[in-house]
Amino acid sequence: MSQVQAPNVYDAEPIPEAARAEIDRLLSTGDLFRYTAAQDAPVTLLEREFAELMGSKYALAVSSCSAALFLSLKALDLPRGAKVLIPAFTFGAVPSAIVHADCQPVLVECGSNFRMDLEDFEAKLTDEISAIIISHMRGHTSDMDAIMQLAEARGIPVIEDAAHSLGTLWSGRKIGTIGSIGCFSFQSYKLLNAGEGGVMITDDAEIVARAVIMSGAYEHNWKKHDGLQAAFERWQNKLPLYNLRLQNLSAAVIRPQLDELAQRVTSGRSNHDYVAETLNSSPWLDVPPPLAQELRAPDSIQFNLVGMSDMEVTAFTRHAEAAGVKVQVFGKSTDNARAFWNWQFIEGEMPDLPQTRAMLMRACDVRLPARLKTPELDFIADALTGAASEAMAEQRAYGT
Repeated sequence: MSQVQAPNVYDAEPIPEAARAEIDRLLSTGDLFRYTAAQDAPVTLLEREFAELMGSKYALAVSSCSAALFLSLKALDLPRGAKVLIPAFTFGAVPSAIVHADCQPVLVECGSNFRMDLEDFEAKLTDEISAIIISHMRGHTSDMDAIMQLAEARGIPVIEDAAHSLGTLWSGRKIGTIGSIGCFSFQSYKLLNAGEGGVMITDDAEIVARAVIMSGAYEHNWKKHDGLQAAFERWQNKLPLYNLRLQNLSAAVIRPQLDELAQRVTSGRSNHDYVAETLNSSPWLDVPPPLAQELRAPDSIQFNLVGMSDMEVTAFTRHAEAAGVKVQVFGKSTDNARAFWNWQFIEGEMPDLPQTRAMLMRACDVRLPARLKTPELDFIADALTGAASEAMAEQRAYGT
């Protein structure tokens, strides 16, 4: 029997063969701009199909999830300098979108389960807050029942950054449909792979009409978006054009993957839970459980290092890499865009956030694509548990 090799977890999900004919057709015609066709361009079809998939009234496909977040904030017509509440554990693109929209991020503590601390959230949800972006970071869902109850009581709109959460359910509801707007990513490491791309969904005609125009539906291209003519006419020539459109080739790549999403979600969840069971058998590794209402759709696994010193953390990552599995410790990776202290573009003094800082210094991240098979999952799990045992034994041998 051949020995299992370290799996390549950095390959993206493959593009279905069904996309090839449409890509070849587009290349032969050069018809890549979403508004060239009179109707039913690939981007238009993608929007229609994605909205139907999510059970939403409207979808707008754009150049990235970051673009979707930015347009969401602009579509809410927030005043310049408006304060937007976000979890301190998120990707740097989230506060960047807020700054780009001329707003001010306000960071909320996150706990060792990678979710937003509700006590700090409630304390910071003051009359100064104009909007909330909930990042379901790495697919971990914060308590949406409590968040929506507090937000709705104050009339504050909630945007869901669901870049990592396509396919996740919260009490049976699809993540991304609970807030006013949901934003998703088609970047290569997500369950739907277009290299780059994103989409926003909403049931609010006014929000999507504003977003469509600002995305770059100049002159009368907005007429190719069905059913919103009255709203479009109200905003024609009154909004800036940011040109954040998705192009037809990307849509042609994404559309055949929609049929594969359910299987990718099921496989990703199964892979995650299988590896989590092994990791949790180690006294030095801890994978936080999902919340009771949460049915996740993960394509990676996060876990905490328990009882390790800084030297032992370093030894653990070294042993894991030697065994064939590269581990990212969020707070110890140089210039990591998920560590809030690296967001030096935010104006004003950065809050201390000791709870989030402590979590990031021991929180680990390993990609776990849905395509992996059991022997590859065993390889990863054994490498991680073995690295933890070696690190602790090594450091104790040195008397630390």
